[in-house]
Amino acid sequence: MSAPVVLVADDDRSIRTVLGQALGRNGYEVRTTPSASTLWQWVEAGEGDLVITDVVMPEENGLDLLQRIRTFRPDLRVIVMSAQSTLVTAVKATQRGAFEYLPKPFDLTELLAVVERALEEPVLTFEEGGEPAPEERMPLLGRSVPMQDIYRVIARLTTSDLTVMITGESGTGKELVARALHDYGHRRTGPFVAVNLAAIPKDRIETELFGQESGGGRVSGRFEQAAGGTLFLDEVGDMPPEAQIRLLRVLQDGEFTVTGGRRAIRANVRIIAATQKDLRQAIAAGTFREDLFYRLDVVPIRVPPLRDRVEDIPLLARHFLDEAQEEGHTSKTLTPDALDRLQSWRWPGNVRELANLMQRIVALHPQESVTAALIEAELAGAQPETTGTGGPREEESLADVVTRHIRRYLAMGDEHGDGLHTALHEHIIAEVERPLLRVVLEATRGNQIRAAAILGLNRNTLRKKIRELDIPLGKGP
Repeated sequence: MSAPVVLVADDDRSIRTVLGQALGRNGYEVRTTPSASTLWQWVEAGEGDLVITDVVMPEENGLDLLQRIRTFRPDLRVIVMSAQSTLVTAVKATQRGAFEYLPKPFDLTELLAVVERALEEPVLTFEEGGEPAPEERMPLLGRSVPMQDIYRVIARLTTSDLTVMITGESGTGKELVARALHDYGHRRTGPFVAVNLAAIPKDRIETELFGQESGGGRVSGRFEQAAGGTLFLDEVGDMPPEAQIRLLRVLQDGEFTVTGGRRAIRANVRIIAATQKDLRQAIAAGTFREDLFYRLDVVPIRVPPLRDRVEDIPLLARHFLDEAQEEGHTSKTLTPDALDRLQSWRWPGNVRELANLMQRIVALHPQESVTAALIEAELAGAQPETTGTGGPREEESLADVVTRHIRRYLAMGDEHGDGLHTALHEHIIAEVERPLLRVVLEATRGNQIRAAAILGLNRNTLRKKIRELDIPLGKGP
């Protein structure tokens, strides 16, 4: 049996040499060319068992060539490489039929594994994913390895309705990932409806999601509003038990009932969930259903904290400055020492903190050159929770923590326009009361008499609050 023939097209001689030698050592016959036209001639003549091609070549864009290859020889697998390393490139490559997309610089071991899979896996009928979403603005930015992994997952899901669970710290851009999944998916013409479950009083979540029907009329919920599109459930770990059960039934049966109604409604939505909590810990604590977790966690995507992708910081910082310039502000540039200072910061607030810093600098400082000294002054004034070396600052008072939480909550309402300011007093009291009772009960090992005495509450009042707030009880002494 003759060795499989791999056709390689790249205008970079060093890459052709590396691939030729590596593939040759692994038993493949390799033909390399810097020319897109030569590659097409080989394909047209029926040569080759696999193609590896760059995107940017002098004669023709590799993505356009990919489309021609897939039309002329749909059984021929194509691996696309690109130094552009953007989400748009990954999505286009996938939509036009690439077997795999690899960013440059690529890992040689990974490429050889992809080549092996491409030659061994059965060929399926290729279906076009449709025209990609508009490209006026890049939905996600970054060329780091963690971001490339996210791009490839999003690209693979463009024709799928699989449920996705996005995890990551606050400020990492979980909603941006969810929007990219929607905007580049086949439901892109439908609505994208986002709901922050942490910002809604727990006794209103079911009505918010499923709607309500009563003698006074009928109010549609987010499931109906998202029909034909995507429903993004942010901070899904804050969902109360009753709502978890109803969401589980939707995922199992594909339909739901309006609160107070009787008629089952088909749930024509793609569900994307997100959380900054460790849901496995919540499962162990009894506050999140394990069966619901596995229904949501079909495709997990972890968004890395900014400190784990520091190579993306210059690109992101310049992007935020460019956005400010487009809004009429003075053009600004970052000095090399400023970029060094940005990359050495721990960024407890992640990408959101970086965006806020750039916006603050644009608004408050007239000079065109942004220096390390200016960055340092603004970072010191921001007083984040950790220092640039990750060390803790002086302990904050409870009032400081609550103040910061309320400001963030109000800012969230302004950003999303979701009416988050409704019942604010009730929401904040509930947010403080639950951990207060939980921690005291933990300290007393579930002894409610001792806990009531510490809290200064009547025992019956404590029992009522435990039920209302759904607080798990540990074993008593």
